Amino acid sequence: MKKSKHNKWADHYTLKAKKEHFLARSVYKLKEIQQKYKVIKKRDRVLDLGCSPGSWLLYAADLTGKKGEVVGVDLKPLSNEVSMKLPSNARMYVGDVLSISDDLSELIGGNYNVVISDMAPATTGNKTVDAARSFELCKTALVIAQDLLKPGGAFVCKIFQGEDFKNFLDLVKTGFNKQKTFKPESSRKSSKEMYIIGFGKR
Repeated sequence: MKKSKHNKWADHYTLKAKKEHFLARSVYKLKEIQQKYKVIKKRDRVLDLGCSPGSWLLYAADLTGKKGEVVGVDLKPLSNEVSMKLPSNARMYVGDVLSISDDLSELIGGNYNVVISDMAPATTGNKTVDAARSFELCKTALVIAQDLLKPGGAFVCKIFQGEDFKNFLDLVKTGFNKQKTFKPESSRKSSKEMYIIGFGKR
């Protein structure tokens, strides 16, 4: 059966990820954001929320360099394959981002330059329900970013477009000096995902 252009496009990024030894094609979304906005810099301290399977974690660690630091949090542990690849400037903790405990807060610390979140809810197929669940995750990510970012820090967050999209953008506007919305080319064309980027935490 002949493949559609959409499938060829999806295959392109999947194959590219395998070739470049990344576990997920989602790494190219962060790459596109980085190329356009230069969110992560050398020596930065970065918090990666919902970091599994680890592609964003590894890429961010490369961007910050050895004198930077990247901390990941996810309900799921990283695979042994990724754990073995973690450089000295990256670490990961297993925990629930939705209810970060005092113990976890103590481990991950604060004073971050950047908080990134590629979190997504388990999808139901109902776009309204999925968008509402995405909004709740994003609100949690934003609260964490507001608590743990340094003044002037940046925030990158994936959200599913729905009736709460503007509400979330407005929330980001209240906490950051500048905001951008961005849909990477590496996102699947049928996907409702969008990235909201906040610059200059107030």
